[in-house]
Amino acid sequence: MILPVLKYNPSTQNQRVQSFGTVDTNGDLPVIYRLEDATDSSGVDELIHAAYRQVFNEQEMLRFNRQIALETQLRNRAISVRDFIRGLAKSERFYSLVVESNDNIRLVELAIKRLLGRNPYNQEELIAWSIQIATRGWSGFVDALMDGDEYATAFGDGTVPYQRKRMGDRPHSFTPRYGAYYRDRQPQPHPYTPVGRFNLTFDQDFDLQTFLRTTNWVRVSGLLLLLVLACVFLLGFGVLTSSAG
Repeated sequence: MILPVLKYNPSTQNQRVQSFGTVDTNGDLPVIYRLEDATDSSGVDELIHAAYRQVFNEQEMLRFNRQIALETQLRNRAISVRDFIRGLAKSERFYSLVVESNDNIRLVELAIKRLLGRNPYNQEELIAWSIQIATRGWSGFVDALMDGDEYATAFGDGTVPYQRKRMGDRPHSFTPRYGAYYRDRQPQPHPYTPVGRFNLTFDQDFDLQTFLRTTNWVRVSGLLLLLVLACVFLLGFGVLTSSAG
C-alpha cells in the first residue's frame, strides 16, 4: 500500500529568496546547464559532466559509473535532461554506492540536495519522504520527487539540477555518500602492537640508564658486525669491478 506524502511546513523562508546566498558577493554563481543551450557536442559533454557531478557527487565521478546508454539517448535528444537525471539516480551504480550505504532518513537528505538542489526544510520533511521510500521503494521515491511540482518549477525538463541556495555552507557536491551509520558498521582496523623486548612506550621520559640496562647488546653487536661485513664486501666488489674494467 502506497501512502500519500505527509504534510509538512517549511521551517525556513529561503526557498522564496531568488539570490544564491552570501556567495553572490564573490561572483560565485552556479553555472546553469540547459539542453537548449547545448548547440554542439562539447556543450552536451559539459551538460552530461554537470549531471554526473550533481547526482553522483564529486567523490563518485569515476569512469565505471558512467551510464553510456543514457548518454547516447540524451545526445540523440531521445530523452530529456529530467529523464537523464532520473536514470542516473535509478542506476545500479548509484544504488550500490549510495542507496545501500545509507538509511532512509539520510537518503532523503541526499536526494533533496542532489535532485532538488536545496537542503531539507526540517525533520518533518525527512520523515515524510522516508516513509515514501519504505512504501514505494527507491525507484518510486525518485519518481515522486522528480515528478513533483517543485522539480518542474525549478528545473523543468531541460535543466540540470543545481544548488539553488548555499547560504555560506559547503557545496552539496562535497557531501559524503554515507554517514556515521554506515561508517560505524564497517570493520575497524586493529592498531599494530609490537611484541617482545621491542615494545615501544612513549608515555615516559627517556632514561639513559634504563635504555643501557634493557638493551640486548649481543643482538646489537651482531647487527653491527653484519653491517661491517656488508660494507667490506661492497668495497671489495667495487675494487674488483674497477680492476676488471
